Amino acid sequence: MKVSASAPGKAILFGEHSVVYGKPAIAVAVDKRARVTIKEGTNNTEVKIPQLDIEAVIDAESRRVTWMNSPQEAGKFDTGILEYIQVALSQLGTPLDGLKVEVDLEIPIGAGLGSSAAITVATLAAAARYTQQEVSLEALAHTAHQVELQVQGAASPLDTTVSTQGGFIYFTQEKGAMKIKPALEMPLVVGYTSKPGNTGVLVEGVRKLRETQPTIVNPILDIMEDLANQARKSIIQGEEKEVGELMNINQGLLDALGVNTEELSCLVYRARHAGALGSKLTGAGGGGSIIAYCPGKTREVLEELESIENAFPVGISSQGVTW
Repeated sequence: MKVSASAPGKAILFGEHSVVYGKPAIAVAVDKRARVTIKEGTNNTEVKIPQLDIEAVIDAESRRVTWMNSPQEAGKFDTGILEYIQVALSQLGTPLDGLKVEVDLEIPIGAGLGSSAAITVATLAAAARYTQQEVSLEALAHTAHQVELQVQGAASPLDTTVSTQGGFIYFTQEKGAMKIKPALEMPLVVGYTSKPGNTGVLVEGVRKLRETQPTIVNPILDIMEDLANQARKSIIQGEEKEVGELMNINQGLLDALGVNTEELSCLVYRARHAGALGSKLTGAGGGGSIIAYCPGKTREVLEELESIENAFPVGISSQGVTW
């Protein structure tokens, strides 16, 4: 028996970090995906991620990971991604004895583009098919969020919701995900640094800053809420210039929360210099990616960012998880 499932990565346009505290966020599913294939094996669970040069075995009883190749070979990547796979399989009661799991990954690891959420959602969907379980999209998104909580310690449901549903999403913890129909084109370019960010560490850092400076940080989070709500209106009404302005303001607020880096700032300002109307870090920060909104300037922004770091254009994926 052999089954497959895939799920898209995501880019957050507004609401990083504030979404953890119940504020709204706007995100898009991007046309870079994680594909997970599960087939029958012999003993334990073998996991391969060719793009990361990862080969490992998860013991069926102890759930310990044993490397089939040297961990140092994959050291520059987030090899902790195996924990997402292991926990996801366990969440659905998938037996870990006699599985082969292969992940085809188009999304850079640690770049703030939702690689862990996409892998988790795709793993859960493939496991549901393998064990012949009926799982709704809502249940899949919820379970994937539980996996991220268990692995990271703190996580917003946003990433797993976008990865499950696809499209352009306005998200609140109170009402969940609502699709947005933009009245403008959304040409986006992602630039990502060679230094990955650690979501758990960065979320914890903002939490501690909020505890020590509540009268400063809480108003910043409130302004981020206003930004996301204004951005939603501007996207629906097709106001290109205002969307860019709001992205730039959001970047300044993220800098104030301490999640920006010199490398990300360089990408942000080089993108604007090349013609982007708006540019900001996307995801947790501390490394990872920026997203640039560049109507009529995609080629110029892409070439500028490629001259200093990794970059690629992204389209919006209307399709979420498929299995």
